Amino acid sequence: MEKWIQKWTWDSAKQAIWKKRLRIAYGVLWNMTLIALILIGTFIIFAGSAGAGYFASLVKNEDIISYDELKKDINNYEETTEVYFDNNELIGMLRSDLSRTKVKLQDISPHLKDAIIATEDEFFYEHDGVVPKAIFRALYQEFTNANIQSGGSTLTQQLIKNQILTNEVSFDRKAKEILLALRLERFFEKEEILEAYLNMADFGRDNSGRNIAGAETAAQGIFGVSAKDLSIAQAAFIAGLPQSPFAYTPYTNEGTLKKDLSPGINRMKTVLRRMLSEKAITMSDYESASSEDISSEFKKPNENRHHQQYPFLTDEVEKRAKKILMEHLADEDGFLPEDLSRDSKLKSDYLTLADRELRQNGYRIHTTIKKNLYEAMQQAAENYKDYGTVNTVQKKNPDTGKQESVKEPVELGALLMENKTGKILSFVGGRDHEREQINHATSTLRSIGSTMKPLVFYGPAIEEGFLQPGSYVADLPYEKKQFDGSLYKPSNFDHKFHGLVSAREALARSYNVAVVRGYDKLMPSKPIKYLKKMGITSIPDEKNDFTSFPLGGGGDVSVEENVNAYSTFANNGKFIDAYMIESIERTDGTVIYQHETETEDVFSPQTAYLTLDMLRDVLSDGTAKSVPGLLNFNADWAGKTGTSQDTEDYWFVASNPNVTFGTWIGYDTNTTIGAYRGKSYSRRGQEIWSSLMNAAYTKNPELIAPEEPFKMPKGIAEFPYCALSGALPSDLCRQAGLVKSDLFNVKYAPSTVDDSLKSGKYILQDGAAFEVPASAPGDFVYEGPMIKKDLLERLGLQSPRDLYKYTNNLGGLVVYSGSSFVEDGLPPSQITGVSISRSTLNWSRSNNSDVLGYRVYMSTGGTGSFTKIASISSSDGTGLTIGTSGASYYVTAVDASGNESSPSRIAGKAPPPAPVEANPASAQEKTEPGEREISQEASAGAIIQPENETP
Repeated sequence: MEKWIQKWTWDSAKQAIWKKRLRIAYGVLWNMTLIALILIGTFIIFAGSAGAGYFASLVKNEDIISYDELKKDINNYEETTEVYFDNNELIGMLRSDLSRTKVKLQDISPHLKDAIIATEDEFFYEHDGVVPKAIFRALYQEFTNANIQSGGSTLTQQLIKNQILTNEVSFDRKAKEILLALRLERFFEKEEILEAYLNMADFGRDNSGRNIAGAETAAQGIFGVSAKDLSIAQAAFIAGLPQSPFAYTPYTNEGTLKKDLSPGINRMKTVLRRMLSEKAITMSDYESASSEDISSEFKKPNENRHHQQYPFLTDEVEKRAKKILMEHLADEDGFLPEDLSRDSKLKSDYLTLADRELRQNGYRIHTTIKKNLYEAMQQAAENYKDYGTVNTVQKKNPDTGKQESVKEPVELGALLMENKTGKILSFVGGRDHEREQINHATSTLRSIGSTMKPLVFYGPAIEEGFLQPGSYVADLPYEKKQFDGSLYKPSNFDHKFHGLVSAREALARSYNVAVVRGYDKLMPSKPIKYLKKMGITSIPDEKNDFTSFPLGGGGDVSVEENVNAYSTFANNGKFIDAYMIESIERTDGTVIYQHETETEDVFSPQTAYLTLDMLRDVLSDGTAKSVPGLLNFNADWAGKTGTSQDTEDYWFVASNPNVTFGTWIGYDTNTTIGAYRGKSYSRRGQEIWSSLMNAAYTKNPELIAPEEPFKMPKGIAEFPYCALSGALPSDLCRQAGLVKSDLFNVKYAPSTVDDSLKSGKYILQDGAAFEVPASAPGDFVYEGPMIKKDLLERLGLQSPRDLYKYTNNLGGLVVYSGSSFVEDGLPPSQITGVSISRSTLNWSRSNNSDVLGYRVYMSTGGTGSFTKIASISSSDGTGLTIGTSGASYYVTAVDASGNESSPSRIAGKAPPPAPVEANPASAQEKTEPGEREISQEASAGAIIQPENETP
């Protein structure tokens, strides 16, 4: 032990050596530590400088954004365009990829503000736009390429990222984000930043399946409440959505509730815990909100889906708004509407811009549509049950390209407009938007049928003095070679011709041939120019030169165009273009479009009224005479029916002093409509028109049924006229019973006396009147007025018989041939071949060419005294039915000068007759007065045209 102690007991010299060694070691360690600290510090400074330099290099080319630019950018988020009825009641939203409604911060629940801050940025009111630890985390991620979520972005940074920058994951973007966040915080108050964020944030989907953004849209779309009325639980649920909007949203893209709602509900509870941690709510609030059955508060799927409620309306407004915005944007760039029409590429570009503008920038569109009328008419259209047979047709499936069998019902298009303003008050676009999205009131072009007649014939013809309501037109056979060499032979619906009829009657009964004949003469004045002035511009000019044009040939129009054109008559001849959009404004109230009504003179007020007055007859005694009985109210209606070729379309358009309303029915594929349940297509079309009007009347009787009728303007008066020519009546016209009266534009009132008639003695041959001498015996001739042949030429007729074959309203008038009956200068020869067969007396025709007829004499009782019993016109044959047995007869011939032949041989059982003087005058003088009366009566009966030659 002692030795061991001695071994480890150092002397003082050794101790000094160890101490020195320890001091050296300590010094080395200290110096090394100091050097390490210096090196680390130097590295940190270098790295910081390098980082700062790198950061500076990333943002060195960034322009300094001004306050105004920043304000515009952070508030420039997509907003949903809203559409309103005429009373400022919301129709709905236009379809877009994102639905958003801007709201002020004071109109957002404090619970939602607290929830967003607690969840997304608990240091929001403390930082200056960025949190340093987030910057270092981003630096570490950039240099180490670590696969971690950077996170930590402040609300300010998120606003910058979404509104100014992109979602690109790069340090370059992060650097710009930090710089702009710092600048944004310098310029704006925290409340301004929070308001912008709450209007910008993405909140998933609503119950319609639309993508939604903004606090107000989220509150309305998920819970059906305003953002200011959100409960704590509702606010927490919404605040949890931005982290993963489509994972946490309760709705599918079809608007139905998801089967598993737990992700969103669990996220809500996380938000509530953070709110509790940040002392935004109390423990009591937390427990209450956490236990709340939030899923029961979600809106039902598809509830209040405005586009689905009014699909035809929102689609139509969208289409029209795009066109308006297209022209607005082009105008800002210096382009005129004509430039867009000429350059299809330019038009397409601006239409795309307009579509984007409409879907992203949240306009408010105010329409002319009256909600009560619109809803009432949709319901009436749905309630009508007799549209017609549902056909099965083959159609190509747009997805597969294959032909498929589909059901096709009779479709409906209807439109109601206000005459004096042009406002479209209501319409029916179709029967089922899901089956067919085409708007049959505004977009579908169909053959206009006979509703074309007033537009290109009657209206223009009255305007140019070609005819007046009382003018007679010829509904008589007509044919004309067409450009292709074919022969055009129009017919009427009833397959009959109606002869000379007034223009008023021809319009009321919709006679086709009368219109074609008249249009053929009016054609050189280019009546299509009136059609174009009335807004129908799609029909090519060459259609003007087709005689079938006034019957609707080649005239395909929409219901809107047809109604709009007819309203011209109700507007005293002025065309006012129909419109549906009253104004368009931005969300800040700036109006970028305000409709301005423009008018164009088409017809004079006199022409417009006269046409309306004729169209009144369509409903009183024409093709729509059933309509007044179908209506539940009285009004001064004037309208026109129309049927296209093969009855593939049926129209009815009518106006009263306030409104014009038109309907069309037909199949989408051109098919004959046909009868249904015992009702003709015309009856059904008029029932539909009337039922829609009755529905509208119940909602707005003052508008639909004005008490006052159309007002007759100055310059119209009633005048008598001769029906043959429209001229003032002559004495002969009065004698013929052809004096009529009707309304005239005084500018075209009759001023000359009719010269269509002449008077004299005449006979008929092949329906024409041939004048005979004054000495011609009265028992074989007519005496009185005759129509001059000039009338045939005016009517384009070849034969007088054409006039009489189809006309039953000329009072027995005949057409003067322009010739006299030719006499041969010889006395009539004795009649031969007289015989009796059973109860008929027969004889042979006279050999003389100028014989007017034959007199038959009879003797009874064997007295030998003969009495004239009949005068038979030569055109009526050579026979007479006799009924007296035991009598004897003879026959004489009488010529145009009154000369009578000697008696024929006797037929029958009687003694020879006493001699008869050759002079017919003396023979007539010997006839007893009573016998003369019998003779004249028989004569008159013999020369009147048979009744079976008139329809």
